Amino acid sequence: MDSYTLLLCVLTSSWVPTIADVHSAVINSQTGKLSLLPGFQTDFVAWANFTDDIKNTGWAYLEVRTSDRYNDSLQAYAAGAVEAAVTSQLIYKHWMNTMVDYCGPFKYDITYCQRLRDYIIANLQWMEQQMAKGEDLEYWHQIRLAMLQLRGLEDSYNDQMAFPPGQFSVNPFGFLLFQMGGDLEDLEAALNKTAQSRMLGSGSCSALVKLLPGNKELLVSHDTWNSYQSMLRIMKKYSFAYRTSPKGDSPIPGGIQAFSSYPGSIFSGDDFYILSSGLVTMETTIGNSNPALWKFVTPKGTVMEWLRNIVANRLAESGEQWAAHFSKYNSGTYNNQWMIVDYKHFTPGKTDIEDQLFTVLEQIPGLIVAKDKTKELLQKGYWASYNIPYYEDVFNASGCPELVQKYGDWFSFDKNPRAQIFHRNQSLVTDIDSMVRLMRYNNFKEDPLSKCQGCDPPNNGENSISARSDLNPANGTYPFGALRQRSHGGTDMKLTSYAMYREYQLLAVSGPTWDQVPAFQWSTSPYSGLLHMGHPDRWAFPIVAVHWG
Repeated sequence: MDSYTLLLCVLTSSWVPTIADVHSAVINSQTGKLSLLPGFQTDFVAWANFTDDIKNTGWAYLEVRTSDRYNDSLQAYAAGAVEAAVTSQLIYKHWMNTMVDYCGPFKYDITYCQRLRDYIIANLQWMEQQMAKGEDLEYWHQIRLAMLQLRGLEDSYNDQMAFPPGQFSVNPFGFLLFQMGGDLEDLEAALNKTAQSRMLGSGSCSALVKLLPGNKELLVSHDTWNSYQSMLRIMKKYSFAYRTSPKGDSPIPGGIQAFSSYPGSIFSGDDFYILSSGLVTMETTIGNSNPALWKFVTPKGTVMEWLRNIVANRLAESGEQWAAHFSKYNSGTYNNQWMIVDYKHFTPGKTDIEDQLFTVLEQIPGLIVAKDKTKELLQKGYWASYNIPYYEDVFNASGCPELVQKYGDWFSFDKNPRAQIFHRNQSLVTDIDSMVRLMRYNNFKEDPLSKCQGCDPPNNGENSISARSDLNPANGTYPFGALRQRSHGGTDMKLTSYAMYREYQLLAVSGPTWDQVPAFQWSTSPYSGLLHMGHPDRWAFPIVAVHWG
C-alpha cells in the first residue's frame, strides 16, 4: 500500500496560510512512521486554526477540520495531532496547573493510584475486545475514533507521531486524565481514595433553559463551576467528516460541534455543546452520595462518561436518540443531569409544541432515567439545573433524602438556594441581556436566599447562580465543606439561542463573576501560591460574541 500525506495545517492568526504556519506530514501506512515537512498542500487530512486571546478576553479559540477524502481513522488521528501542534504551550501549562500531581511522581496515595491504573487498563482492554467483535458498529466506531484522536493529540505533543496500526493504546496516566476529570471524582469514591477531590455538597455548574414571553425565543445557558486553577480556557469548533460506521457513507449527524473546553481535552468537560444535528446539550453534576451504589462501578461492561458523551453528541438526531446512545454501558461515573434541547422542534412564537423539544436525563451508578420534558418546559417557561436530581427515583437512590435529613433544605430539590433564586429571578428574563445577568448573578451579601443554616457569617458566596466561594471568610463556621472558603466558583458563562445556534454562535464570559462582587485577582487572593501558569492576574473580562470562520 502506498504512503500518503497527512497534512498538519497550523493557522495561528489568519485564515490565509503562510509558509511559517503550515506544516505537512507524510505517513507510511506500512511502517507507521510519520515525518513533518514544511509547506502547504491543499489535500489536507486535518487543519487547525488557533488564536490565543486569553490576555484580552479570557479565551483562546480553536477550529479543527478534517477532510472526507480520507478514512475516518486517519482523520481522527490527524485531528488530535493538529490540535496538539497549535496548543502545546497551553496543554503544558494546564497540565502543570491541574494534573501534574495526580498519581504522578509525588503521589500521596500509592495504593489508590495502583487500583486506578488497574481499573483504567482493564476498562481499555474490555473496550478493545468489544471493538474486535464487530457488533454495534456505529457505537464502537465512534469510540475508536475518539481514542485515535486522543492518541494523535498525545503523540503530536510528544513529537512522536506515528499513525498507530491495529488497536489503539493510550497512556493510562497521560492525557487520558484530562478527559477523565469528571469520571475521576466518582472513581475516587468507588476505589476508596484516602483524600477525595469532591467534598460534600460541592456544586458543579448551573444551567437554565428559558422560553421568552410568547415563546419568541428559546435561550440555553450554562455556568461552569470549577477550581480556579482550571481557568485556561479554549472555545473550540470541530468539523469532522466522519461516517457513522467504518465502511458506510452516511456522515455523522453531529459532525460539527462548537463547545467550551480546555487545553488537552477533546470534548467539553463543562459540558456545553452546539451540534450540527440541531441539538444543544449540557449538564450539571448531581453526583452520588449512596456508597451502596459503587458496586455498579466496574471496569468491564462500562464505558466512561466522557466517551459516552462524545458518542451521543455525534450520532444522535433527537433527544430520544441521544438518551439511548448515552445510556449504553453506564459507568456510574461523572453522574449528571443532562438537558438536550432540539432546536429543530422550536419555532419562534409557536406555543402548541407537544414533545421532542426538550429531554432530561439523569445518571447515577446502576440507574439512568430519561424523559421528554417539553410540556413541563412550556408550562413553567423555564428549566433550571443546579446539581440536585429532579427525578424522584434518582433523588432517593443517590442518598439525597439522608442528606436533607442531616443538613436540611440545602440538599432538597425545591428549597435549595439556587432553586429558589432561579424560581424568583427567571421571570425577570425578557431578553438576552437579562438572561446573562441572571446567569452571572451573585449578590450573596444582600440576597436573603444566599443565607445558609449553620453558617457564620450567614450569607455564603456558594449560594448563588455563579458561585464565588473564594469570598467566604477563612475563619467562618460552615456545616459542610462546600460552603467554606476555597478557590472554587463559577468560572464562565455560555449562552446560545435559536437565532445563534445555526451558525454555532454563542455569547461567553470567562472567569468568576464580578457583576455584583469584586473581580477575582490571583495576586490579592488567598490562593496566590497555587500554580496558575498562563493565567491573567485579574479576571474582569467582557462578554464576547463567538463567531467562526
